[in-house]
Amino acid sequence: MKLFLTSSPIGTYRSDEPLTYSGFNPANGMVEELKRYWKDDSQCLLISAFPDEYEFNDRMRADFYHIIRDTGLSIHGIDICDLRNGKEKAADLLRYDFVILGGGHVPTESAFFKSISLEESFSGFDGIVMGISAGTMNCARIVYAQPELSGEATDPAYERFIPGLGITEYNILPHYNAVKNDILDGMRLIEDITFGDSFGHTFYAITDGSYLLQTEDFAEIRGEAYMIRDGRIEQICTNGDVFRL
Repeated sequence: MKLFLTSSPIGTYRSDEPLTYSGFNPANGMVEELKRYWKDDSQCLLISAFPDEYEFNDRMRADFYHIIRDTGLSIHGIDICDLRNGKEKAADLLRYDFVILGGGHVPTESAFFKSISLEESFSGFDGIVMGISAGTMNCARIVYAQPELSGEATDPAYERFIPGLGITEYNILPHYNAVKNDILDGMRLIEDITFGDSFGHTFYAITDGSYLLQTEDFAEIRGEAYMIRDGRIEQICTNGDVFRL
């Protein structure tokens, strides 16, 4: 299995800046690496983090078909996985060459993954997985569900560590460029919330355009990234560079 765990593979979160490229973001060699492992006429599956938003999901499926084509990758077709067909598509996962785990709300997506037994379906999968934001976070064995919505940071019942798909051991925090100064429930997201949760854990905060590439042989972060551990943060990689894990 080849993992491309991204923050955002297309554009920049919370930015309306026009794109200077077509398809997936080529920054930090991601398109080159995708082409290295890509199978001709790939059959693709997009697993949505919004399982009951069918019109949105159908538009997203169509958008990703064109994004993959515009990247110069050969595609046979792309299916959507949501509440209409979740268990069926998860059970048939091994027939797909490229699986996208969409972005959204981490606990909501996690609950959908559990309902369709997606973790078990990945056993024996030998294709490419692309995680996007929440999809990336839910790939970990133990997911750090960083509070996101109003009330989550102060809710004692909110679970910040939940079981994930278990296809990586690394906890990735996406969109660091956009959220590093966020205030949630009257607290600074990074310094007042995430730092406290990092004792005994290691989080890798990446910016849009950066990603974790993991194969059977290695795992490395490409592009701007920061390590948060035991209440401290340090930059470990810059754009154009590679940090081997």
